Amino acid sequence: MSFTTSAATALWTALKDDTHDGDGKPRLSDPRAEQRDLYTQFVISFALGLGAFITFCILRPKWTELYAARRQQRCAASRLPELPDSFFGWIPVLHRITDEEVLYSAGLDAYVFLSFFKFAIRFLLAVFAFAVAIILPIHYAYIGEYGVPGWDKNDPPGNDTTSGIGQFFKDKDKNKTNYSYLWIYVIFTYIFSGLAVYLLLQETKKIIRTRQTYLGSQTSTTDRTIRLSGIPRDMASDDSIKEFVEGLKVGKVQNVTLCRRWRELDNLIDERMKVVRELERAWTKHMGYKRPRNDGNTLPLTRQPPYATLSSLPLEEDHEHSQLLPESEREHISAYSDERPKVRVWYGPLKLRYRSIDAIDYYEEKLRKIDEQIQTAREKEYASTEIAFVTMESIEASQTLVQTILDPHPMQMFARLAPAPGDVIWKNTYLSRTRRMIQSWSITLVIGFLTVFWSVLLVPIATLLELEALHKIIPQLAEFLAMHPFLKSLVQTGLPTLAFSLLTVAVPYLYEWLSNHQGMMSRGDVELSIISKNFFFSFFNMFLLFTVFGTATGFYGFWENLRDAFKDTTTVALALATSLEGLAPFYINLLILQGLGLFPFRLLEFGSVALYPLNFLRARTPREFAELSTPPKFSYGFSIPQTVLVLIICVVYSVFPSSWLICLFGLVYFSIGQFIYKYQLLYAMDHQQHSTGRAWPMICNRVFVGLVVYQLAMIGVLALRKDITRPLLLVPLLGFTVWFSYWFGRNYEPLMKFIALKSIDRNLPGGGDISPSPSSTLSPPSGLDRDAAPIRIGGRELELRLKKYVNPSLIVPLHGAWLPGRNPAQGNGASAFEVHQTRNDISP
Repeated sequence: MSFTTSAATALWTALKDDTHDGDGKPRLSDPRAEQRDLYTQFVISFALGLGAFITFCILRPKWTELYAARRQQRCAASRLPELPDSFFGWIPVLHRITDEEVLYSAGLDAYVFLSFFKFAIRFLLAVFAFAVAIILPIHYAYIGEYGVPGWDKNDPPGNDTTSGIGQFFKDKDKNKTNYSYLWIYVIFTYIFSGLAVYLLLQETKKIIRTRQTYLGSQTSTTDRTIRLSGIPRDMASDDSIKEFVEGLKVGKVQNVTLCRRWRELDNLIDERMKVVRELERAWTKHMGYKRPRNDGNTLPLTRQPPYATLSSLPLEEDHEHSQLLPESEREHISAYSDERPKVRVWYGPLKLRYRSIDAIDYYEEKLRKIDEQIQTAREKEYASTEIAFVTMESIEASQTLVQTILDPHPMQMFARLAPAPGDVIWKNTYLSRTRRMIQSWSITLVIGFLTVFWSVLLVPIATLLELEALHKIIPQLAEFLAMHPFLKSLVQTGLPTLAFSLLTVAVPYLYEWLSNHQGMMSRGDVELSIISKNFFFSFFNMFLLFTVFGTATGFYGFWENLRDAFKDTTTVALALATSLEGLAPFYINLLILQGLGLFPFRLLEFGSVALYPLNFLRARTPREFAELSTPPKFSYGFSIPQTVLVLIICVVYSVFPSSWLICLFGLVYFSIGQFIYKYQLLYAMDHQQHSTGRAWPMICNRVFVGLVVYQLAMIGVLALRKDITRPLLLVPLLGFTVWFSYWFGRNYEPLMKFIALKSIDRNLPGGGDISPSPSSTLSPPSGLDRDAAPIRIGGRELELRLKKYVNPSLIVPLHGAWLPGRNPAQGNGASAFEVHQTRNDISP
């Protein structure tokens, strides 16, 4: 019987109803149920994904404010080709966008992220070819396994249907199991590990060349600035720091910004933002602002007309006969209400009494007082901290400083790379070193506690994977599911993978919140920390826990035989090997759900669409309506860990009988993912250029961790067969992988962190000893400019962008409330920016 005929026979047999034993009782474990589970998962996931993709193709040309938000609002993205409005015509245009266009329109972070998908696709293509051509036929010839859940439960092919080398070994000794085929586990572990390392090195070299060329040809202030920490108290002044740095004979200092304890000023600015928003709500309620109409053909994410502040009204119109709004701009305003809005002011002992006063007058007076406090606070002298930002006149000088030891005293005058001016989290710059260490270690302990907590949550999910284990806990439910194959398939296939996926979506938001309270200096460092934390969660809880404990049966048995496990270490290897082989259907279903079912929903930006009605109903003021049109944010900390975990799963199962099926759906996952992420990063979602590709070393290190787990798993699988020689042959490979990861970190990671001196173009201003022409401190939104990161006040981004290392609370303009129907005055506060720039610039 040929392979095709056997597959067809197995498929036909699987479609029959075989859910009862011969005596009519429901069967708890149906061998062919796994095959039905696979079909159920595939059909449901394909239907969900196809429906989401078709819906996106219909809505994309209509909801351009959502699905093309980045191209419309970012100058760098405007250089990209415009996508046609046809149903599928946009697909080839997006596919033809080159890596160079991705680099110069989306930045190094997006370029590196998409490069990982290309690496994964090339690697899985090679593994899939080997699996189909060699690994699958050998497994079928020796043990009669197809690698498809449900098929391998059938009887192995008999002696009359087996030919070639498989027949020879079976005829040789029918009473003994022949493990000669296990040599493929040794050979292909070496081949796939070497292939992964080779392709990873090739991609790393390409990224390094691109990064060095890209950064070396720029003249950004960020690359000329270092963050100096551990400054002694006797040197806490601009002149002392400048004298110290220039005394090193590396280069001249252009500017020094010594961080000070601006907590009082920052709190006043945050409080002012709250008062302004309350004042805007009061004015809007009084003026009866109407929500903007839409033509019914677009999602109501329409851009609002610009709104003026109360302080920017032209003087020539400010008299008793002038109208507040011109005739053409009164369509969004209804007649004034009879009474002005009121607000309750609580007073007295324990503030148990209150009186109602005019809300507009109250908030305007409160705004006037807080503005006076801010002006006074800006003139104060604040205590200095141990941190300063030092801008050199050349990139060469700054890169030399960050790669050398500046001071012979430990933990003193330590130079690090500086984040972009707008990327600095200023509230953390005036935290003491002790405070930052306490916050960092506290969050680390919380993460450790949550690791155990998630493990407890995963036990019920694992219980659903095996009816035998469920029968020990809830026998009635297990018997009910055994009598209803469709419900059983949904519970065993859909619920665990859906719960797995939802948990991987929800937990990263918690880890993001924890990372933001860890005291890091920049948003880029926070995002890299989110990548690390989320990968640890996904890898440990979602992979290792499931792999070591296996299904709920394995977990239950593990604790039953815990005493034996401590006495005999082979029990651990047995559990590891058994779990890997038994969990293959679960990971196949997971890849199908993630790749075919859930990935297309990313195109729809389902979260933004689902939350929009709630945000729209809560919006009252022109500012709040305008904020509805901001592009959704893309976070690498949420996306990178999951994709790396999927690659590790494919690597670990690369030699098992199901390797061809797992690699096939892994290819589908990365192919669809590359296309979807490319669209989002280029056209739909906003993302900041935080780390200039520094996530790539983190990706590589986690791939190396996956290779180590893969090799340990193969050693356990071979040891399970009571073999000694073959597992020992893999020990040198394990040692080489550990050594290579260390060697990679020593030789390649510095080039992903620093700019090589040879890569600097000294013919450009700022590349050599010539300082570029001074730029303004603040600028309007521009293209892909690392120096011009958006300012964040009160957790919200402002339209202006910071281009100098200065606390925004010192220079942000104190505009009044937004009113409907007025064009904002241009250039408000510009003189204040220039004054502060001159005051901070210590260059002669």
